[in-house]
Amino acid sequence: MTNDTSTANVNAASYDPQSNSCKKRESWHTNGDATGDGGPDGADKDNTDGNDPDSNGSGTAGGGDQVKETTTLNPKGNKERAMVVTLAGERRRETWGQKAEFLLAVIGFAVDLGNVWRFPYICYQNGGGAFLIPYCIMLLFGGLPLFYMELALGQFHRCGCLSIWKRICPALKGVGYAICLIDIYMGMYYNTIIGWAVYYLFASFTTELPWTKCGNVWNTEACTPVTAFANATATVATGLLNGTTTLVDSIFTNASTTIGPMVQTVLNGTTQTLLISTSTVATNPASVMVGGIEMVRTSPAREFFERQVLEQYKSDGLDYMGPVKPSLALCVFGVFVLVYFSLWKGVRSAGKVVWVTALAPYVVLLILLARGVTLPGAAEGIRYYLTPEWHKLKNSRVWIDAASQIFFSLGPGFGTLLALSSYNKFNNNCYRDALLTSSINCLTSFLAGFVIFSVLGYMAHVQNKSIEDVGLEGPGLVFIVYPEAIAMMKGSVFWSIIFFLMLITLGLDSTFGGLEAMITALCDEYPRVIGRRRELFVLILLGFIYICSLPTMTYGGVYLVNFLNVYGPGLAILFVVFVEAAGVFWFYGVENFSSDIEQMLGKKPSLFWRICWKYISPTFLFCILVFSLLGYEAMLEGEYEYPEWSVAAGWILTLSSVLCIPLYAIYKFMASHGDCKDRLRQTFKPEPLIPTAVPGQIYSGTAV
Repeated sequence: MTNDTSTANVNAASYDPQSNSCKKRESWHTNGDATGDGGPDGADKDNTDGNDPDSNGSGTAGGGDQVKETTTLNPKGNKERAMVVTLAGERRRETWGQKAEFLLAVIGFAVDLGNVWRFPYICYQNGGGAFLIPYCIMLLFGGLPLFYMELALGQFHRCGCLSIWKRICPALKGVGYAICLIDIYMGMYYNTIIGWAVYYLFASFTTELPWTKCGNVWNTEACTPVTAFANATATVATGLLNGTTTLVDSIFTNASTTIGPMVQTVLNGTTQTLLISTSTVATNPASVMVGGIEMVRTSPAREFFERQVLEQYKSDGLDYMGPVKPSLALCVFGVFVLVYFSLWKGVRSAGKVVWVTALAPYVVLLILLARGVTLPGAAEGIRYYLTPEWHKLKNSRVWIDAASQIFFSLGPGFGTLLALSSYNKFNNNCYRDALLTSSINCLTSFLAGFVIFSVLGYMAHVQNKSIEDVGLEGPGLVFIVYPEAIAMMKGSVFWSIIFFLMLITLGLDSTFGGLEAMITALCDEYPRVIGRRRELFVLILLGFIYICSLPTMTYGGVYLVNFLNVYGPGLAILFVVFVEAAGVFWFYGVENFSSDIEQMLGKKPSLFWRICWKYISPTFLFCILVFSLLGYEAMLEGEYEYPEWSVAAGWILTLSSVLCIPLYAIYKFMASHGDCKDRLRQTFKPEPLIPTAVPGQIYSGTAV
């Protein structure tokens, strides 16, 4: 579509420099329109790759007045110099090179490590197949409406999470600053987790995986290979029941084990003690005596993660985390380098990278699924994963878990969906995109469950355990349990390499999205200072985040990673998204929002969506927020007990982003003019939208 040149000239001619409601940015659509192809949808015909002569590739507004000095002859023949000021339009905003790039970017952001290490665990813990009922209900009434809202907002207003609020509710611009802070906290620990996967990837390039056996320099005397561990359990139990003791030494090479006392009970003929000891060994041979000290048995995979990758035994937790581990810092640095060269050119660079980072995980998941279902015990694992336990649906905790999982999985509120959709063309069908990408995200979680539980079933079969004794959630699943299973497979090196490649690509997509949200927001808000120097700004920003994240690479960094996950985005993002939804649906209004969508798509959203936006989605968010605040202590449960001072520091960290919202509202009120009523009006009333040369389209602050 091309611009109507005559309309553009009328709009330009009607510019009134004295008018407060019509600023010089209104004339952007007349800039370079002599050929008729430089308007808001000029991306349909030219410069879709951002190679406009006036463009700095940042994909943001960044225009300014052009001053020219001309020389003319007056009637007397004398030369006169004059300064001519041209109201230059704001730079045209980049758009995605292809629609598929946008879809892959959104899918890549939504599908992250949580789909692999959290959803399967939450599913089987909360009723197996029955959990899919609350999960789908929460998707339909809570997650999807918020997901659709952010895609539509970003596409309509074509700007990031800061500039957008002047068109919705200026008082809530603090939401944008809060999101930027949360994204920084995310970058401080999420990239470190990806760095762990990079460490594992390099460690996998060997003839035998280093976590296959004990006897390495990092192993302790409590280390027991899982296969020997399982065989020992069955054999010791059988031997003791038969009254024999000669098999003990052939099972464990280390004589200083808990079997020693049991042997003595057999020799003494103490039948009652024998039966108690036999039961203990057969069901829970969990400890070993080393030098007279009882130690918990550990697997080679666990000791590799805790004692070689993290070396957390060298720290005392948050009280003393120790120095930075150089090898880990180098791995995380490599992650930041990849992130920089993916983001430095905006959608031009990110759009090419997502073809690899978004598609590769699906290839690997399918390969791992094909391998997993052929393993012995896989069918039992999948059955355990899907068997419905209907009685659990009566528990309110199941519904809260479903709501939390769908919210954090889709990721509304992090500003990423706003940023990514702001580079779409104005008439793109964002409704169809929301349905497609959210469905793919949920199906990916479901698929990952089959991959994980087929392998957990195999582990349970090999170790002669129940599946619930094998499975873990979170990092323990992908850095301990799954590598442990891989080590027992034929061709373990190959499976390890592709598995950790999958984890890296899953993580990179999500960190791209979170950082792009902040970069887009700041470039849009400060186009001349930051927007024109995007490459330098991204370099400085990532360098700053890397320096801030160095404590997570210390020997006690794993404790800080968990701490940041809970108190950084974990609690704050729920409040921020609730305020965002209230600002859009209650202050700006569902009707106004629906009219905006009608301008883009040609028809208003149905009654279902309007009811969800006005009533159901805010309630959905409020319930998650309340239950998360009540149960925040459970998020930090584990072997390590966090000191009291860290809890206080955590709440300060949470408030650092949350307080941006009321503080900016107060600032906006104080900076306004007039009496109290006038100030309130200026604080909460959105700025008027400026019509453009394209019928039915408005200008909202950023050229397209």
